[in-house]
Amino acid sequence: MSFALVGHRGAMAEAPENSLASYRAAEEIGVAEVETDVRISADGQLFMLHDATLDRVAADPAGEGLGEVAGLPWSVIGAVDIGGGERVPTLQQMYAATTRTIQLEIKALEAINALADYLRDHPGDARRTILTSFSVAAMNRVSDLLPDIPRGVIVSAWTDALDHDGGPEGLIKETGSVRVHSGWDGLTADVVSELHDVGLPVHAWPCRDRADLHNALELGVDGTTCDDPRTALGWLADESVIRAESGRD
Repeated sequence: MSFALVGHRGAMAEAPENSLASYRAAEEIGVAEVETDVRISADGQLFMLHDATLDRVAADPAGEGLGEVAGLPWSVIGAVDIGGGERVPTLQQMYAATTRTIQLEIKALEAINALADYLRDHPGDARRTILTSFSVAAMNRVSDLLPDIPRGVIVSAWTDALDHDGGPEGLIKETGSVRVHSGWDGLTADVVSELHDVGLPVHAWPCRDRADLHNALELGVDGTTCDDPRTALGWLADESVIRAESGRD
């Protein structure tokens, strides 16, 4: 069975999300890809953080209430404990801690120019990267600056793609996507089959329980993003046995 389990922000069920410990756990577990988020500080440091502020991930009250990270210097961001003594890693530290394909979600348009410079200067990192975003503007910008790095648009639900001007075909063409990352709502086996027919792999998200994994396999998607990839690998092994025994694999 060819199916990609993707570690969401590393292996966030086992270590603070988007931390070096989380990325290392995902590598040890054996995920196919690591999904993570990139932003930029006020003084130009690229770093890994999902939210626009540190409030949710800060392990100490001193890291809360600092405001949006886009307005903070790296010296402040990098000093915040995000759990277990972990600190927010830089983009370069993330790549150094991983060997897998990186699903790099662009969270801030202002990070794109510096990101393009970094990936041009680090071709080895660029070769194992797929750039992703919910933002059509972000996808357009990286297509201009980094045309050789694959891109995959993200939608919270397939219904969002249907609502896009020009529909799913327009969204995929406008973003230059070579893969689609879709939430569950509106995603059907027929939709997945149609995307496969035009050469587009499909990843569904999020996978938070065994039912989600089963649904992903039933839909025929190519991968899914998991908070707890270690447990999900067990579910996948069980599903593989069941499908082999029933002649469905």
